[in-house]
Amino acid sequence: MKKFKLLLTSTLIALVFVSTSQVRPAPLKMVQFLLSPDHSDWNYELKENASINVSITKFGIVLNDVEIEYEFGPEMMPAEKKGVIKLKDGSAKINIGTLKEPGFKQLIVKATDNDTEYRDAIKVAFAPAQIEPTVKLPDDFDAYWKQALEANAKIPIDAIVTHKPEYSTSNVDVYLVSLQNYKIGKRLYGYLCKPKAEGKYPVLFHPPGAGVKNIVPSTYFADMGFISLTIEVHGLSPEISKEDYTDIRNAFGDYWLDKLDDKANYYYKSVYVGCVRSIDFLTGLPEFDGKNVLVKGGSQGGALSIVTAGLDKRVSCLAAFYPALCDISGYLYGRAGGWPHMFQDKYQKINATPEKINTASYFDVVNFARKIWVPGFYSFGYNDFTCPPTSVLSAINVITAPKKIVVTPISGHWRFGDSDKKSNDWLLRQCGIDKE
Repeated sequence: MKKFKLLLTSTLIALVFVSTSQVRPAPLKMVQFLLSPDHSDWNYELKENASINVSITKFGIVLNDVEIEYEFGPEMMPAEKKGVIKLKDGSAKINIGTLKEPGFKQLIVKATDNDTEYRDAIKVAFAPAQIEPTVKLPDDFDAYWKQALEANAKIPIDAIVTHKPEYSTSNVDVYLVSLQNYKIGKRLYGYLCKPKAEGKYPVLFHPPGAGVKNIVPSTYFADMGFISLTIEVHGLSPEISKEDYTDIRNAFGDYWLDKLDDKANYYYKSVYVGCVRSIDFLTGLPEFDGKNVLVKGGSQGGALSIVTAGLDKRVSCLAAFYPALCDISGYLYGRAGGWPHMFQDKYQKINATPEKINTASYFDVVNFARKIWVPGFYSFGYNDFTCPPTSVLSAINVITAPKKIVVTPISGHWRFGDSDKKSNDWLLRQCGIDKE
């Protein structure tokens, strides 16, 4: 009987494994586009025409005589031309024209195979180093944030630090951290990771990407030799259930629109001062080396990395990947704006009021980028539709401090492992640690 139970259990495990593996998404599409600009760096001069070579493969084999639909125009804007073209001898060239002002143009293509539609896109740049922001710097920007930080500094940090042995490793201790922030009784949560070996260490603040989701502890940065803090920005404990997170996420909705017409109480105000509060906590640790304060993040985390460096003079360097919230007002000037695209057409009729446009300028990452005085590492891709490169460069181009820029044109809203390694190596060198 025991042997039968063991066999049955083993069979069930095998069935679960097979079932799980059968529904795993494929890493490749059966039909794939290959889009190649006629400039290898994807960059063009103003008024210079750009051509894109298009081909399609199925099972890795180039297809002939396939019809594709295409459209092109300025990045994130309505198409200026649409058409259909047949790929003769497996390829076709589409001239997408040029731009008279610095920016990006995009080509979107689609084809159908066995009733399945396949789509792809490519963006190329025109004088990208000359892109300037549309957002203006408010006259009282510095005074606004000085007052906000001074008010937050009066609120006791009241740090609650709880060791989490279930997440700790042989080399790293992990702690759940709760800090008081913005208002008495309002909490900010995160995971602190510290190397176990005695000594003084650089501290690294790691703000999160967008969304209402629970964070998970990672010893990634601590294994590199940093004391790291990863936070959750909505005041939610990462230990609540996934079901509760789902309910809260549904209730939150588009949090970036909350009180957008009220600059004194806009949603991101507590988030931005919370980033500085995180630096307060990290620099107060006895293991802090007293000089190296780093910030690294991507998307919303990239935005918050720039914001933190712009607000807090204790930050010694930063790394920001495809930062969000850059040049939000771009859509009001007929060009791409940054995530969360609040002034794009789908929002514009109800949200583009003078009050909301004014509030956005106090929270636009471009205006914090103007304040950065420390070295920074910045990386993004041209094919990003979440944080369009026009918006990203609007921020990067105004930074006058030393900057290392790594562009991978083919990437979208993600990064290559090589780019991430370059950022880590760069951060280590800023701390006087060279592991190459």
